[in-house]
Amino acid sequence: MRILIDTQCWLWLNAHTDRFSRATLRRLESPQTDLLLSAASVWEMAIKHALGKLRLPDRLGDYVSSRMRLTRTRELPVTIGHAAHVGTLPLHHRDPFDRILVAQAQVEHLLLLSADAAFEDYDVDVIEP
Repeated sequence: MRILIDTQCWLWLNAHTDRFSRATLRRLESPQTDLLLSAASVWEMAIKHALGKLRLPDRLGDYVSSRMRLTRTRELPVTIGHAAHVGTLPLHHRDPFDRILVAQAQVEHLLLLSADAAFEDYDVDVIEP
């Protein structure tokens, strides 16, 4: 099983695992689960961190690298195919980070872990925390 973790849930996975159900935690901890973090999520974190809206205990690059190792999360680059696919999505909402995650999940046939109800309007399989 391959799961793309949205930005908020990835941050929770590293600091607030109590926000996840036991079933979801078991799924995330399973050796058969491939966890992915989009480069777009790191971009979003960088913007929020620079604006003072996201506090981290380390520099962003160090934090992301160390936590990716701890959580067995792999990087999912944003490709031209992903970016082009965004243009085919209905305009349910305009958040560019959410839209690229939907595109990546669709193109790569991934499950998407998110607490954001906005994803429910798209043709993507969402796992709730």
